[in-house]
Amino acid sequence: MNKIITVSREFGSGGRELARRLAESMGYKYYDKEIIRLMMNNSKFSADYIEGINLISNDDFPYTISRSFPLYSAHQKQATQVLVLEQKIIKELAKNGNCVFVGRCADVILQEYQPFNIFVYADMDSKLSRCKQKAPEGENLNDKQLIRKIKEIDKSRQKHSLLLGADSWGQKECYDLCVNTTNLVIKDIIPSICEIAKIYFKEKE
Repeated sequence: MNKIITVSREFGSGGRELARRLAESMGYKYYDKEIIRLMMNNSKFSADYIEGINLISNDDFPYTISRSFPLYSAHQKQATQVLVLEQKIIKELAKNGNCVFVGRCADVILQEYQPFNIFVYADMDSKLSRCKQKAPEGENLNDKQLIRKIKEIDKSRQKHSLLLGADSWGQKECYDLCVNTTNLVIKDIIPSICEIAKIYFKEKE
């Protein structure tokens, strides 16, 4: 079975950088925005629509997509189609060799593959600092606005997990490794994480 690592993360914690560096260090394929591109190529939906699915209220869905659905609106049907497509593509990518997935609830979708699941978090000051360093050109949010943005995005990620039938996002007992990146340089901790991942996969052999 392929060796799969999933990286879930709080917004601003450096999880995306950690995942990319980890994939490079271990020689694994790296899947991030590629998932969105493949979803666009296999549907009529735009990147913005796909990205926005997890912002939909759970009240819009009488059941999670892992259960049977009654009849509901066209908008709900489209949202469900996106979530089903997401699962299909992630599972197909997981068959293509050792890999690292960033976000998209890959830890939930691929649980049958026994991936090494990582959760990356940090304190608010650290997340604010990273967000300011990596802010898109022209974005000038103050601390209060940034904190609101961070909380909203993290809430949407939790909601995404709920839509897939899992209430596990951010709960430490649901991950194999939780990494607090507060005051840490991401590249400096990659060797240690690589070793932990190797131990995890060796024990699964």
